[in-house]
Amino acid sequence: MATKPTESITILSLRKLSLGTAEPQVKEPKTFTVEDAVETIGFGRFHIALFLIMGSTGVVEAMEIMLIAVVSPVIRCEWQLENWQVALVTTMVFFGYMVFSILFGLLADRYGRWKILLISFLWGAYFSLLTSFAPSYIWFVFLRTMVGCGVSGHSQGLIIKTEFLPTKYRGYMLPLSQFIPESARFNVSTGNTQAALATLNHIARMNHSVMPEGKLVEPVLEKRGRFADLLDAKYLRTTLQIWVVWLGISLAYYGVILASAELLERDLVCGSKADSEVVVTGVDSGESQSPCYCHMFAPSDYRTMIISTIGEIALNPLNILGINFLGRRLSLSITMGCTALFFLLLNICTSSAGLIGFFFMLRALVAANFNTMYIYTAEVYPTAMRALGMGTSGSLCRIGAMVAPFISQVLMSASILGALCLFSSVCVVCAISAFTLPIETKGRALQVSDAGNSEVFSTTTFAQRK
Repeated sequence: MATKPTESITILSLRKLSLGTAEPQVKEPKTFTVEDAVETIGFGRFHIALFLIMGSTGVVEAMEIMLIAVVSPVIRCEWQLENWQVALVTTMVFFGYMVFSILFGLLADRYGRWKILLISFLWGAYFSLLTSFAPSYIWFVFLRTMVGCGVSGHSQGLIIKTEFLPTKYRGYMLPLSQFIPESARFNVSTGNTQAALATLNHIARMNHSVMPEGKLVEPVLEKRGRFADLLDAKYLRTTLQIWVVWLGISLAYYGVILASAELLERDLVCGSKADSEVVVTGVDSGESQSPCYCHMFAPSDYRTMIISTIGEIALNPLNILGINFLGRRLSLSITMGCTALFFLLLNICTSSAGLIGFFFMLRALVAANFNTMYIYTAEVYPTAMRALGMGTSGSLCRIGAMVAPFISQVLMSASILGALCLFSSVCVVCAISAFTLPIETKGRALQVSDAGNSEVFSTTTFAQRK
C-alpha cells in the first residue's frame, strides 16, 4: 500500500514567520540597588574612618563593665555592703540596658541609626559623670542604672558598620571595631532615595571608587520594626535560638569579668596569691554589725586583670579566620564549647601564671563569642527589622548579665565548683544551639525586607541590567 507523501507546509510557514522583521523593543534603563552600590564601591578610607569613630562604642561599653569589676571592692568597703548588695549594682546596670535596648531598637528602625547612637552617647556620658559624685549606695545604684540605659544604644554603631560594608569584608572588619552618615539602606527603605544616593556618592569619592551605572531603585518598606515579625514563622526558630545564645554569651562574658575580680579580691583559688600580698582592712565591729571585710586589690591583681583583658583582642585574627572560613555557626559553636572547658579549668589549683593563662583564654573566647553573634544577628534579619532584632536580642541577653553577678559574687562565695559548673553548662547549651541555627549568613547579601521579596527584586534588577 503506497504511503502518502508528507507535506512540509507547516515547516515552510514557520520559516517564513521567523524571517519576518521583529518588533523593536524599548531598552529599559539600567538600575542598581544599595547592595550593588556598596559592593561596587568596595572598601576604602571611608570605612577606616567609620571604624575608628564607631570603635569608640565598644571601648566605652568595655570600660563601663570593667569599672564595675574594679569598683566592687571599693564600694564594698565604702558602704560596708554584703555580697548581694554588690551584685545588685551590676544587675541594675543591665536592667536599664534591657529595658532601653528594645526602645532604642524600635526608634532606630523608625527614625534612623545615628540619631539614637548620638543620644545614647550623650546619655551615658552624663550619668557616668554623675556617678562619680554619688553620695550613697542608693544613689550609686540609680545612676549606674541610668548609665546602663545609655549604653544600650551603642549597638546601633555596629548596625551602621554592617550596612555600609561589602559582603566579603564583614567577617574581617566587624570583629576589629569595637562623621557618621545615616545608613543608606535605612534611607532607601523609608523612600528617601536622594539622601541614600548622596551618602553613597560621598563614600565613593572618599574611597576613590565609582558608583554603578544607572538609577538607584529599592522597594519602600511599609512595615517597619514590628516585634511580631521577629516571631513570624519564617524567623521564629532563628529568633528563639538567637535569644538562647545571646543570653548564654552574656552570662559567660560578664560572668568571667566579675568572677575574675571576685577570685582575685577574696583569694578563692589556691595558689593564686600569696598571703603577704593580701591587703585586708577590717571593719570595726563596734561601729557596724556588717560581716564584710575589705579585701582590696593588690598590684599583682591589677596586672592579672590587665593581661587577661588583652585576650579580648589578642586572638582576634583566629576569630576572623574562623568566622570567614568555618562560617558563623560552626565558629560560634567551637568557641562556646571551648569557653565551657576553660570555665571548668578555673577550678584547678594552679599558680599565678596558670590563673592568668586561664583568664586570658576565657576573655579571648567570650569576646570571640560576642563578635560572632553580633555579626550573625546583624546579617540574618532584613533592613526593616535589623535594629529591632539586634535591640531585642541585646535586651534579652541582659537577663544573663543580670544573673551573672549573683553567680559570680554570691554563689561563688559558697561553692566555686557549683558556680563554674553552672557557667560551663550554659555554654554547652549555647554551643548546641549555635550549631543548629537554621540559617548560615556567611557570604550572604544583606536582606532588604524578607528573603522572598529581596530575591525577587534582585533577580528583576539583574535582568534589567543584563
